[in-house]
Amino acid sequence: MLYRLKNLFAHTSTATDTPQKAHDVQAVEPNDAAIQAILAASLFDHSTQTIGDAITQKERVGTTLNLSLKLPIGFKGDPQALHDSLANSLEPLGIREINLHLVQQKASGEAKPAQPAPANKLPVVTDASAPVPTSTPTRPVPPTQTELKAHPRIRHIIVVASGKGGVGKSTTAVNLALALQKSGAKVGMLDADIYGPSIPTMLGVAGRTPLIENDQFVPIAAHGLAVLSIGNLTGDDNTPIVWRGPKATGALMQLFGQTNWPELDYLVIDMPPGTGDIQLTLAQRIPVSGAVVVTTPQHIALLDAQKGIELFNKVNIPVLGVIENMALHVCSQCGNVDEIFGAGGGELLGEKCHVPLLGRLPLASSIRLNADTGTPSVVAGDAAAPLYEQIALNMIKEVEKLHEVHTRDEKRIF
Repeated sequence: MLYRLKNLFAHTSTATDTPQKAHDVQAVEPNDAAIQAILAASLFDHSTQTIGDAITQKERVGTTLNLSLKLPIGFKGDPQALHDSLANSLEPLGIREINLHLVQQKASGEAKPAQPAPANKLPVVTDASAPVPTSTPTRPVPPTQTELKAHPRIRHIIVVASGKGGVGKSTTAVNLALALQKSGAKVGMLDADIYGPSIPTMLGVAGRTPLIENDQFVPIAAHGLAVLSIGNLTGDDNTPIVWRGPKATGALMQLFGQTNWPELDYLVIDMPPGTGDIQLTLAQRIPVSGAVVVTTPQHIALLDAQKGIELFNKVNIPVLGVIENMALHVCSQCGNVDEIFGAGGGELLGEKCHVPLLGRLPLASSIRLNADTGTPSVVAGDAAAPLYEQIALNMIKEVEKLHEVHTRDEKRIF
């Protein structure tokens, strides 16, 4: 049992104290050695244990003494009386306020004492029709994906995820969105990688701030995509996002829910790596059509990618497929093909988890260079562009196999 007595019974001068007495007490400089001696000599009521032996933490700030005490087993004293006794003993030493944190121990097998009935107890209800409380109220169960209403202007929401960082998820997400647009679809992109927003740089809109109309963000146009990222709101590429989980998930919901998205066939969401708060929030509050998991063929990456797939399975988000990134490298000098991170990992993962392999992408410097300069491969038309376009077509086929899960809420205004 915990008792916290803070500022409740602090000894202060009263109107009956003489001015000289109050002056004398205030003039005393607290002496830590003398204070410790008083504590070491003071006994608990009905106990041979000293208060000094029960101290677990002690701190003096000016004339205020903060004490944490572990009370003797079976302590029956009054915490207020203990406080007042210490206050009276230590006041002559210059202590004007005592804050006590008391921990009461229970003896092994000790029965819980009966609680006295409150004086203002209400009469017993005998009416059988009166409601009877059954248990302590519990938290409401969060909605499942099938219970979420579809966005009135977004047909499909696709999340691009990875079990771990460093597998090229964001680069793949950007090129996938651009490839979907090239197929004739209307596409938007939301950067949900709150802690590492790289989409503005990859799409050439770093430093641009979205307009606000009617208390809603207006997405930024980038290569024909409607884009919004937390990176467009911080204003500086060097500004770190140091937020705990609830604030990060709140930012995600604000970016999604307070943005005036246009009519879209697809909203591609670039997720942060891993399986944490943001992924769970998205599963409980955003109506997702399906997920695409990006991995490399490396065994360690595949283990984490499998965890990501299992997360989506548990929250009833269909996994549309796996994209194997950095599958092979073609030497620019001799043309030799080298599978640096291993071979066939994405295909094996797909077979194990019963999801299709949407495609394989090379480890190519052109992909990195074009993303760094704000003109991704699909826009630049490099050698990897056809691969991204084929992956987008494969993904569209998987989306078409899905039945309508989310009913559309036409009354929703965002």
